This record gives sequence, structure tokens and C-alpha cells, in this order.
Amino acid sequence: MARDLTAVARVLGGELRLDGAVAASTPVDAAVRLEDFAVVGHPSYATLVVGSALALEATILAGRADALADVVLVVAGDRDDVRDLLAARGFSAIVVAEPDDELLHARLVALLAADQAAEDRLVTTGTKVLTQVARRGGAEAVVAQLAHRIDGWAVLLDAHGQTITTAGAGGLHVKDAVTVAFHRPVRLRHRGLQVHVVGSDDDLTGYLVVSSRNASTSRSRDLASLASALLDLVLRTHDYTGTERLGREVMMGTLLAGGDPAAALLRRWGVHELSLTAFVLTARSRSVDLERLVIRWLDELGAVHMVTAERGTVLGFVRDEQADALEERARHSTVTPRLPLRLGLGTPAPTDVLTRSLAEARQAHEVAVADGRDVVRYRALPTVAYVLDRLDPVDGGRLAALLDPLRDRDGRHGDLTDTLRTFLAQNGVWGMAAERLGVHRQTLTNRIRRIEDLTGLSTSSPDDRAAAWLALRALER
Repeated sequence: MARDLTAVARVLGGELRLDGAVAASTPVDAAVRLEDFAVVGHPSYATLVVGSALALEATILAGRADALADVVLVVAGDRDDVRDLLAARGFSAIVVAEPDDELLHARLVALLAADQAAEDRLVTTGTKVLTQVARRGGAEAVVAQLAHRIDGWAVLLDAHGQTITTAGAGGLHVKDAVTVAFHRPVRLRHRGLQVHVVGSDDDLTGYLVVSSRNASTSRSRDLASLASALLDLVLRTHDYTGTERLGREVMMGTLLAGGDPAAALLRRWGVHELSLTAFVLTARSRSVDLERLVIRWLDELGAVHMVTAERGTVLGFVRDEQADALEERARHSTVTPRLPLRLGLGTPAPTDVLTRSLAEARQAHEVAVADGRDVVRYRALPTVAYVLDRLDPVDGGRLAALLDPLRDRDGRHGDLTDTLRTFLAQNGVWGMAAERLGVHRQTLTNRIRRIEDLTGLSTSSPDDRAAAWLALRALER
């Protein structure tokens, strides 16, 4: 919200004359009378010194020009001799025809005060939102919301320089964040970073490093300072649900391993059904605590908490007859009206081979994300299901073998296969695919070229894209 020199000159109806040391886009933080000026307030901002042409000329000719070297003069009264003097001495100035310097000063003070009030309102609103998301999503949600509010990126480090979470493009700038936080003698690729200590020097929790594309440095600094204090409270507050979450994660691993141990665990868990339906749920905002939301839904359905979270995705299982109720809640959820949920549902699978239903739910979820649909059921994808269900194991293996060149040295599918799957799921939209993978767009381009070289497939060919998609699906069966 802070006005820059160009905007101020436009409001005053004056001419902006710069000597090159000050940019026209420099924001203004203060306006003072010539007789009251003592020192520049902040080196990143412009300080306006207001005076009449006669008074400024007398001050400069009296040998006090050095004190005004780092300011921008607002000259009341346009005189050719004063213009020549300013140009000869290399002063930056806004020359205004209005001869009354007191009136000019009053206008500037009122203008800057209105801007500061608007800036303060934005900071207050941002603080309230950060507090709300902290209650729902913890430190990760706070950092994500902060990056959105300052129109930039953020990295939260612990006291040892390990990454806790990032937001925006923060994942690409972790090295710069560590460098500036720990004052390491390494050249930074990114300038203008702000470092905020989380905690105190005696009781350090970590560091919050932010960078803003917004012209308002003060707002981003104020919000980040408040966020760092909030993060200190969040990180020091013991999460008593952590043990429960870890326990469910371990039990879900047993279910996905399948066999008799999975069936036995389900019986001890109070689940006696012979089959279950898998689901995968995401939201386009990390400020939403999806795991807590799903648990609330399961409580409303009287269902066991067979659910876990991984990297912003919630997956789990419900009884077959509860799938419709889960779909209804996902379609009509009001928790994120502007950022709808995306739900993928598999088909019922025996409790000892639940991985099949989960693979189907993942496929349905990818289609929901790609098509912008709230809910997609695997059974509503007749083309892929029809083809794969009619392939015998030998033909399915041949189809999956198209992707064998993408295996790593240990014979496993890794980054290249995941890149191809995400790229196709995002309909070949480079920006969305790169964001979902958490890589730079050029990195994605290099990976796709390598995939094409290794497999002989072309992502620009509809037939090759269809073949690659079927091979990925066959690989997951």
C-alpha cells in the first residue's frame, strides 16, 4: 500500500527529477519540513523533505547540502534557477508549482497517514487469519497462509537448519534460507530475504525466512514477525493427537501389506466387514486440516478411523455402504468454498487385498484433480477399467513393460515414473505439473525429455499418451 515516488509526484501534480541514485519505484515512508529534518528514517524507503524554493536554495548555498544528499526534496514553487541548482548538485526532487510549502506538507502527511492506516488494516486482518489457520492446520498452515498473504514464499527452519515446512516456491530456496539465517559466507541467489527468529536467542525454536514480490516491505515484515511469534507458540504446544496419528499410520501400513495380519488387525479394530472401499482426498489449500475434517466425518458416520495423511493427501477406507455418505460430504463441504475438495473413490476390495481399491482411488482422484471435479469414482472410468480388466496377466505385464526403461538401478520405479504420472494427470499442463511435483518448470522439461528418450514415446502424440497412461495403470494393478 505504500506509495512510491511516481505516485506521490502524480498526486501533487509535480515533476519527478531523479539523479539516478533513487529509483522512481522507491516507496515513501515519511514527509518532514525542511527545518525539522534530521536523519533518513529507513534506507529502503524515500524520505521527503518539503520546503519552498527560496528556503531550499538558501540551505544548499549555505553549505548544508550534505545533510540532504540521501533524501528527495519536494520543492514548493517552480523556478528555473532552483532547477539548475538541483541538477548541478545532483539532488533528487519533486518540483511542484504550488508555492505554499506548508500546504504541500499537510497534503503529504494526510496522504501517507491514509496509506499507513490501510496497511495496518491489512496486517490486522492477516493476523486474524493466521491465528485461525494455526488452530486448524498448525505450523504448516501458518506458513502456507503467510506466503499467500505476502505474495511470495516462506521457509521455516528448526534451530539446526533443518526444514520444517515451506510454502510458495520456498522449496526451491531452502539453501538460500539456511545461508541467510545462519550467516554463512555463501553467495545468495535470491536477494531481499527477511529473517525472523522463532523464539528467543536464549530459547531458540527456529527461523522463518520469507521473500515477498509485493511492494510493501513493511507489511510483509510485520506479518512475518507476527507469524514467527505464532509459530513459536504452535511449535511449543504439545500435540496430544500425534501419538494417535502415528498409531493409525502404522496400522494403515499393516492393512496395505494385506494378508492374514491385515484381516486380524481389522477384527481387533472393530471392523468385521469382508470388503472395504478406499478413498483419497485433497484440497488446494494447506490451511485446511483435512485429516481432522475426515475424522469428523467418520465420527458422524459412526465409522472406525481407518485414515492417515501423507504430504497433504488423506487416504483411508470406509465400509462399502458408507462411500455414498462420504461422497455427499465432500460435494457439499463448506470448509473451503473457494478451494473445493477433490475426492477419489475406489471399488470394494477384500480386506486382505485393500491395495487394489486404494490404487483405484488414487486413479480416480487424479482424474478429479485433472478435470476439476469434486468426486470421481473408479467405476465411472469405464475406458481404462474396461481395457485393464480384460487383459490377462501376460498382456498386462507387456503393457507395463513399456515403462521398464524408467526403472532405477535397483529395478524400481522412481522420480521419472512419478513425473510421467503427474504430467499426464495434469493433462500436460507444464505449470500445474511442476507445482504438484514441487520442481522448477525447467526441471520438469528435462525429465519429460529424458522419459521420451528412454521409452521412445512422445508426449505430444495422443496415441503415445494413451499408451503411457494405460501402462501406468497396468503397473499399479
